[in-house]
Amino acid sequence: MYKYIRLRGDIIKNFSTMIGGGIAGIFVMSVWGEFADSYGIAGGWFAAMIIIGTMWFLNHYVGIIHNSDYEAWVDMGLAIGVCGISRDLFLSKSFYPLLQSSPTIIVVVLGGIAGGIAATAVQKTLHNKSKNATQGLK
Repeated sequence: MYKYIRLRGDIIKNFSTMIGGGIAGIFVMSVWGEFADSYGIAGGWFAAMIIIGTMWFLNHYVGIIHNSDYEAWVDMGLAIGVCGISRDLFLSKSFYPLLQSSPTIIVVVLGGIAGGIAATAVQKTLHNKSKNATQGLK
C-alpha cells in the first residue's frame, strides 16, 4: 500500500512539473516576441521580467515544479526550449526547424556540460578548503 501511495505522489509531482514547465513555455513563446516586436528592446526586457518572474514565482516559490533539495535541474529553461522547438515543428509540419536549431542545441548541451564540470571543480575546491580549515591545515 505504501509503495502505491509513494508512486502516486511521484506521478503527481512529475505531472505538475510538466504543467508548470508547459505554461512557462507557452507564455514565453506566445507573448515575449509580441512585446519585443511592439516595443523593441524595452518590450523584450519587460516581457522577460513579467513572464520569467511570474513563472519562476509560480513554479518554484509556490511549488508547481518539483525540485528536490539536493539536485539541480534546468527545469524552466529546458521546458521553454522544448516548447519552442515543438511549436516550430507543429507549425511547419516538418523536421526542418529541428535541423536548423541543432547547432544551437549542441552548443547549449556542451555549455551545460562545461558548466557542470566547472561547478563540480569549484564545489570540490571549497569542500577541500573547509575540510583543511577544520583540521588546522593550510
